[in-house]
Amino acid sequence: MTVLLRAGDFIEKGHRMTLISPSPYQYYSGMGPGMLSGMFRPQEARFHIRKMVEDRGGVFVAARVVHIDGPKRLLWLSNDAHIPFDVASFNTGSHVPVAWTGGSVERLVPVKPVFNLYLARLELQNLLRRGPLHLVVVGGGAAGVEVAGNLWKLVRDAGAEARITLVAGRGLLRDAPPKVRGLALSSLLRRSLNVIERVHLDSFAGRKVLLSDGSALDCDLAFVAVGVTPSRLFVNSKLPTGHRGELWVDRTLRSPDYPHLLGGGDCIAVEGMRLAKVGVYAVRQNPILHHNLMASLEGKSFRHFGAGPSPMLILNMGDGTGILWKKGFTVAGKMALKLKNFIDFRFMRKFQVSGELEESEALPDHSAIEREPGAGT
Repeated sequence: MTVLLRAGDFIEKGHRMTLISPSPYQYYSGMGPGMLSGMFRPQEARFHIRKMVEDRGGVFVAARVVHIDGPKRLLWLSNDAHIPFDVASFNTGSHVPVAWTGGSVERLVPVKPVFNLYLARLELQNLLRRGPLHLVVVGGGAAGVEVAGNLWKLVRDAGAEARITLVAGRGLLRDAPPKVRGLALSSLLRRSLNVIERVHLDSFAGRKVLLSDGSALDCDLAFVAVGVTPSRLFVNSKLPTGHRGELWVDRTLRSPDYPHLLGGGDCIAVEGMRLAKVGVYAVRQNPILHHNLMASLEGKSFRHFGAGPSPMLILNMGDGTGILWKKGFTVAGKMALKLKNFIDFRFMRKFQVSGELEESEALPDHSAIEREPGAGT
């Protein structure tokens, strides 16, 4: 986002900038669960990246990158076109794979891409008018907890009924401090959400979710939040990758084998670092990426990325409260959620420079939940 916001820096020096993306919008994951529950309008949670780059003299191409030719510096696109480049930056994020579930795709909602959560809200508003539902959230991490809590808000605000079950796998918020886990579990149970731990999704059969202990759950719609993975773009392009298929980069965010390839966020693996897939690291990489893209073009010195201090994490529990923790400090309540919203809106205001808040809520570009996305950049 920093590179797009400051696209004029490159244009003024005589360089050309092309943004390739399948959608003219980019949604902010930190506000996704709130968009699901109706706490936020979609306009509040997205950036109009096409307008942002075009207003600054760049070019937008509506397509996906399907192959990278590192030696020849060519990008092959989903529309059969190809684009030559001097320097390319990959910011393709990640998605939640669902093909392994074997389920009916019409009843599966991967929580990434984030826009899926808004489409699921529209779908649920229609389904809830027909009667009580059985909703299942698969995944006991932060995303699963926030989605479950915000589903409760959506159902309550609709004046409807639904049985919401969170299948937490190896455990609810397994990597969080015990106090955080206890607060989250208490919040969900207090609202009569069903939480199942140490049991995994096995497969889907009709309107049933089959679990690893042999039991089954009725299911009208399932949200899958079992962990994110990058696209196969880098592996299929035979580029050096991390163990999960991320573009392998050094601390200048450049590929050691192809230094004209850079990247940031979930789609990269930084040499010598094990970074959680949380947005704070992508935000910290923003200025480094901008500087090093310019350095690559202008022959300047490069800056190195450092992970920085442990991030502060805040969960939106969907009931007007949040749970905040940073290292050994934990606090829960309304003030925690207010702090999260303040931080999120401050971040959004920095990059919402293209009239996003004045736009209509009409669906932009696409209206189908994206189950197994391809690559994009």
